[in-house]
Amino acid sequence: MTNELVLLQTIRPIWTHRVLQSLARGAGMREDLRDQLDQFFNLLEEAVNSGDPAWLDSVIEVWATSLTQTDLEGGMSSLTRFMGELMIHTLEICRETLDESQAMALVTSLMPCFSHAFEKSAQAEMKVKIAFLSNELSEVRQSLEKLDRSKSDFISVAAHELRTPLTLIEGYAAMLREALDSRTISSPETALIDGIHNGTRRLRTIINDMIDVSLIDNNMLSLNYQPVWLNRILTVLVGEVQNTLAERNLDLQVADFDGSSDLLYGDPERLLQLFRNVLTNAIKFTPDGGKIRIDGRKLPGFIEITFQDSGIGIDLDDQATIFDKFSRLGNSALHSSGQTKFKGGGPGLGLHIAKGIVEAHNGAIWVESPGYDEAALPGSIFHILLPMHQEPPDEKMARLFAPLHTSPSTERKLQTNEPD
Repeated sequence: MTNELVLLQTIRPIWTHRVLQSLARGAGMREDLRDQLDQFFNLLEEAVNSGDPAWLDSVIEVWATSLTQTDLEGGMSSLTRFMGELMIHTLEICRETLDESQAMALVTSLMPCFSHAFEKSAQAEMKVKIAFLSNELSEVRQSLEKLDRSKSDFISVAAHELRTPLTLIEGYAAMLREALDSRTISSPETALIDGIHNGTRRLRTIINDMIDVSLIDNNMLSLNYQPVWLNRILTVLVGEVQNTLAERNLDLQVADFDGSSDLLYGDPERLLQLFRNVLTNAIKFTPDGGKIRIDGRKLPGFIEITFQDSGIGIDLDDQATIFDKFSRLGNSALHSSGQTKFKGGGPGLGLHIAKGIVEAHNGAIWVESPGYDEAALPGSIFHILLPMHQEPPDEKMARLFAPLHTSPSTERKLQTNEPD
């Protein structure tokens, strides 16, 4: 038996008693810890005798897997702190119990073992904590996914349930107008009926947006592909906003960019809705008297449409979330509930729907802005990238729209199956 083993056996009773008194509080807890300390000391003797600190690995692994949830949730390292206290008690007992030369010899033999134990404790504890945090993140993700599904289900159900009473209101308002058509309607009566009509129209728009959000979130947004010309869609869009532009004294310019007059295939109603939502956003955050420009360019396989405004801009932090549903500009207060008033309110669905429509067309949408500033008015540029589908998506549509792609003689052959 080596001198180091003899010295270890000399300090063992003192070591066990002191560590138990220091680290264990209750009597039952002391007995439980005594067994673990006996196992640790036995392995420590084997490590010193063999010169291989790896003897301690097994007990360290057991201690790491025995960490409680409180230990794992805490910021401090429980196992490495425990190992440090064991080492401190060991060094103190060596100094108090042994003479100087014996203490030096034993400490020299023990230090490699404790150094290895520290490193192994840190690794084992980190491994257990990573597994714990991964499980926590997985549970949080599942909870968020469940919450998001619940929100989508609520939006869908609420939107469909609101349609019925809204239809009744519209119907009774229409009957009231017809009943009053036979007599002279006074201005107050006309204003009341117009108010009902405008309110129900606004409410129906919101309900339709809620249904679109539900379709997008559940990947159920279907497209009705037809031949489209972007310049014609933009012409319709400009016609829709003429009154708003006049009221707000806004200057809207639409460039005749390359590719805007090309025949493409897409869903014209959805594309109009996409452009309308982006333009409405530009109108909303551009002060009266400002400028908005719609431009674009042709790229290999794609066409890019840009909406540039001279508005208040978008904070850099908001640019990452502006396309999320119910998103609003963080620095802007809502001055009005009007849909096209400056900084007007809204449910925050327009850009989310725009993103869903773009992605359904296998395109992309993003925004550029130097930042938010109501004084300097840095403005924003929304980029919409759409694939240039110039061929019908399927054979049935190819035959249906063949006159748009073939000469009259070729079309006759297609219809009659005549050989060339």
